[in-house]
Amino acid sequence: MNIRLIIACHKPCEVPADPMYLPVHVGSAGKETMPGFTRDDEGDSISEKNPVFCELTGLYWAWKNLDCDALGLVHYRRYFTMKRRLPGKEAALSDVLSGQEAEQLLEKYQVIVPKKRHYYIETVWSHYCHTFDGSQFETARQIIAERTPEYLPDFDRLMAGTTAWLFNMYIMRKELSDEYCEWMFPIVFELERRTDTTGMNDFDLRFGGRVSERLFDTWLMHQMRTGRIPKQDVREIPYLYLGHVDWNRKITGFLKAKFLYKKYDRSF
Repeated sequence: MNIRLIIACHKPCEVPADPMYLPVHVGSAGKETMPGFTRDDEGDSISEKNPVFCELTGLYWAWKNLDCDALGLVHYRRYFTMKRRLPGKEAALSDVLSGQEAEQLLEKYQVIVPKKRHYYIETVWSHYCHTFDGSQFETARQIIAERTPEYLPDFDRLMAGTTAWLFNMYIMRKELSDEYCEWMFPIVFELERRTDTTGMNDFDLRFGGRVSERLFDTWLMHQMRTGRIPKQDVREIPYLYLGHVDWNRKITGFLKAKFLYKKYDRSF
């Protein structure tokens, strides 16, 4: 099986040697080529939209230009894994999902997603409203209502819940990925068109990528609810982060957003 798992990268970095992985320089338009990295501004592309759409410019390029049996997306510091890590042991590239493991999973399941994030004291909707601009979700909901109203129950159920698959990470058969992209990209393009970006800094401008994470959940929940993809055909697996996470700052930021209404102004 020809599986291509693109790695969204915006700077040179060490990547897995497994041939399943394809490091893609997202937002490469107008920038120098990074040796060993595929540019996302070749062929049919939206590379210049990277400030708004983040890793989606790489996904769009893969959707339009790659010929493979299965397609997926990970990040240069965040990967799928099937290995259990001991407490205190830092993640390493040797721990990431292998092509052989991915193929074995896809023989049993249609879609591979990362373990859900649990917000506990927040809903998906309230967390976004407390940390970013909630009107972006309102606009996205309106676009869904206009374009594909049959997805509204799934969007609303996601927003009222306290868990979500995040990071735009997945692996699935190329035809399913194509169907998802055909549904999602028109929505985020319209969201960009309707959003006033005047005065936004680089961090806030990434709203297209952030909202799309919740659109993926909406799409997949709809497929499961309608029986297009049976629930048992979706497999959650762990993911790892290569690098240091300042959990004190992350948790403090989460609590300040919840109780003091202090929105995020940078990544953690």
